[in-house]
Amino acid sequence: MKLTKAIALVASLVIAPIVFAATATDVSNESALKQKLTETLGVNVAQIQPSPVDGLYQVFTDRGVLYVTQDGSKLFHGNLYDLDQGMKNLTELALAAPRLEMLKPFEQDMLVYKAKDEKHVVTIFTDVDCGFCRKLHNQMQGYNDLGITIRYLAYPRAGIPSANADEMQAVWCAKDPLKAMTEAKTGGNVTSASCDIDIAKQFQLGQAFGVNGTPAIVLENGVMVPGYQPPADLLRTIESNL
Repeated sequence: MKLTKAIALVASLVIAPIVFAATATDVSNESALKQKLTETLGVNVAQIQPSPVDGLYQVFTDRGVLYVTQDGSKLFHGNLYDLDQGMKNLTELALAAPRLEMLKPFEQDMLVYKAKDEKHVVTIFTDVDCGFCRKLHNQMQGYNDLGITIRYLAYPRAGIPSANADEMQAVWCAKDPLKAMTEAKTGGNVTSASCDIDIAKQFQLGQAFGVNGTPAIVLENGVMVPGYQPPADLLRTIESNL
């Protein structure tokens, strides 16, 4: 596999650094595997450990989770599912805890619609021009009434730079960002503004999480749920992941 193709394969995976606690592993050739993966793919390997599949190692990198044979000769990326546990996504579960760590530095920049009687908190990558994002936002009171606090991060689908990203920058930099978000999602114009908020970093975090559409909902346990869910459905999803 050529390097450019290999990089393309992992480009949709996590691209931001993943932080793991230093733990002992049963991988005797860990150093050799790290060197080979770094030299071949240009990724930084944080940790290698046995995967749920015999004969495969689970590799945590700055571009997400990869799977490699124990001799280091074969590699693949993608999701592992457990057929005996209702198609549980084992790769998603492996990424859940790192996502929560990666969210922490962004908490001060989130636009938060807090439930009065808060029971759950979800983080949503949103776009002001996305139809389902607008539908979700229009039901904000419904989520809040169920005890669900909504925290927004920006994911301009047109990318960076773009007029779409500029509009989201204006929302985040507005004097009243929560009001500006509602204005933008109802088709209004938000006055251009600049501030220290870095929309590009929020967008990159979304890419790092594997967001490929909006809204993308990150639950309290770090599991990411793609797509719009009405208030009652989202509550059921949250409760089923507790």
